[in-house]
Amino acid sequence: MGKIPITITGAEKLRAELHELKTVRRPAIVTAIAEARSHGDLSENAEYHAAKERQSFTEGRIAELESKLANAQIINPALLEADGRCVFGATIDLEDMGSGEVVTYQIVGDDEADIKQGKISISSPIARALIGKQSGDVAEVHAPSGVREYEILDVKYI
Repeated sequence: MGKIPITITGAEKLRAELHELKTVRRPAIVTAIAEARSHGDLSENAEYHAAKERQSFTEGRIAELESKLANAQIINPALLEADGRCVFGATIDLEDMGSGEVVTYQIVGDDEADIKQGKISISSPIARALIGKQSGDVAEVHAPSGVREYEILDVKYI
């Protein structure tokens, strides 16, 4: 598996979730399983089966997070020297050429993407169209609703 790009903030969030799963949820599930076992017959014990299912989900998520962090290439946008080009981690001000609306996006890893916070995935159509472009360039985005054009107003590394 290749390296997965992620910002420092994204890596911190994954580490915090992993810590919470290992130190809070996992012990709580072990306690719930022990409590359910004390109730007797396991074949008809719904509490036991529910706790085992939660344990399975939690262990799977722990393994997934450990794998992502092990394969992460952590990038600090503030240390980038991309000469004004759109790259991973950059924050970009765009103007929709059709509507005139101005939006700001940061290009982040797949796990960090959250359009409500202005974070778009590196694998999204808009990010792919922006990569390598500079302030003043126009990017053609092939979106599900059709082709849209965005003018790049500013590129920041924050």
